[in-house]
Amino acid sequence: MAATRRPIALAAAVATAAALGATFALPAFAADGARAETAADAPAAAGAPAPSVFNLESGTLDWGFKKTFRDMIEGRGGSATLADGATRNADGTYKFPLDKGEYNLGEHAVTSSFKGSVHYEAHSGILDIKLSDFKVITAGKSGKITVDVVSKSTGKETVVDEDLPIATLDLTDRAPSNGAEGMTFTDIPTALTEEAVGVFGPHYEAGQAVDPLTLTVKPGKPVKPPVDPPVDPPVDPPVDPPVDPPVKPPVKPPVKPPVKPAPVETAKPTSGPVVDGTLDWGLKKSFRSYVVGPIAQGKVETSDGATANADGYRFTKATGHLDAEKNSLDAQFQGKVRFLGHETAGAYKLDLSLSNLKIDIQGTKGTLVADVSSKDMTSGEVDTSTGLAFADLKVPAGALAAKEGIVTLKDIPVTLTEEGAEAFIGQYHKGDELDALNAAVSLDKDATLPPGGSSGGSSGGSTGGSGSTGGSGSTGGSTTGGSTTGGGTVGGSTTGGSTGGSTTGGSVGGSGALAATGSDVPTGALIGASGLVVAAGAGLVIAARRRRGTTA
Repeated sequence: MAATRRPIALAAAVATAAALGATFALPAFAADGARAETAADAPAAAGAPAPSVFNLESGTLDWGFKKTFRDMIEGRGGSATLADGATRNADGTYKFPLDKGEYNLGEHAVTSSFKGSVHYEAHSGILDIKLSDFKVITAGKSGKITVDVVSKSTGKETVVDEDLPIATLDLTDRAPSNGAEGMTFTDIPTALTEEAVGVFGPHYEAGQAVDPLTLTVKPGKPVKPPVDPPVDPPVDPPVDPPVDPPVKPPVKPPVKPPVKPAPVETAKPTSGPVVDGTLDWGLKKSFRSYVVGPIAQGKVETSDGATANADGYRFTKATGHLDAEKNSLDAQFQGKVRFLGHETAGAYKLDLSLSNLKIDIQGTKGTLVADVSSKDMTSGEVDTSTGLAFADLKVPAGALAAKEGIVTLKDIPVTLTEEGAEAFIGQYHKGDELDALNAAVSLDKDATLPPGGSSGGSSGGSTGGSGSTGGSGSTGGSTTGGSTTGGGTVGGSTTGGSTGGSTTGGSVGGSGALAATGSDVPTGALIGASGLVVAAGAGLVIAARRRRGTTA
């Protein structure tokens, strides 16, 4: 009899097959759709419980992570080496054979592991990632893919994680096809996890779609039938005779005289010079995670009045002016943050710094301005930009009203400007969302600014010592100085004591461009000019701006 197709998810399909095959065990499928006999096809004894857990007899996983990532690796002189049983499909994706697996009928869950590995290498060893021990775990209409990850950077080998969740699965409306190989589910949508962002680079975002997945599984023999525990007959609890509660006379509540509401104080804009203030901003969380992650293995230094906090960095000692009539504010903050990564022979190829941050607000629109310094990762040349209009701010109406001498800006949306995008050679684009901004400026020297400043605990590379942040193998860490070194995973213990610094030749130290992947990969000529591409296939080099600095 021909197999019947139904629009159901993986677990539901196997559950249906198990239910239909409860008497004759879970069936496999022949090439023409007819049911093939198995050793477990003998009729079950009368009254015997149906099998609960079934082994997977065979299966395959077809997946290529992300096509644009594969194209970047192999199109730029790199390689993707398959081993341990993995093979390459005609469309460039990979096929991994089943190692073992089970289907749990009671929980409607599939757990499967696959043989094979893929090893990505590019850019003279800067990008070196090996993925192995692929597992697909589903429950109902959702699931995930986990892998073991090993990365090598600057000659060091680090096991990043075992069973790292790399992608989520959506099995909604996935209809299986039946054949000799079993049930095949094609084009299952997959999306990147937060845990994978630190491995493949900062331009990836959690939830970003990657290549669809095709899964084939063939159920085999049942493992063991469920055994129901004996059930004791219910025992009725003793019944106490009803007791009437005592009756109390009603009590009238006291009558209170009406109270007039207190007048509401309305904050009014005030003009005057800015005498102090703080700015809290972290640039972009995924970029911070990349800098101190297993690929760049770097650190973040703060100096000149800047400190690390839970959401990025705090810049201090604001000066400027607030104009109530024009509803405008300009405020400049002291402090510098410097990102360092990809250390080779004591020098860092990634070297980016931002300093002298300034917010310029007119009504509900604003601009974040900064001095930017960067180091070309290939030539070592240092480029600087002074007063770069780096990002746009979206300010709520009435946000410039001072209360008790303080103007507070909270969770202000920040997006990259065209000029800022040019500074990063297109790795980020105009309108891309950056971290939200918080600021407080004082018009009264006796006013108290909101608390904040240096703190620890962020896994995004934004916390650690009072001077800077980074990672050294695990999230969090202890602080022993002004900078934090990179390591195997995001976050980590801090060492050293550097507080910023300048590059050879007198220019401020900088960094390369933010890493990117996918369709954001620059053209060949652009990559040749920008130098090294890392993590997800993007260059970490910032383009020379209108004003160039000295060379390293």
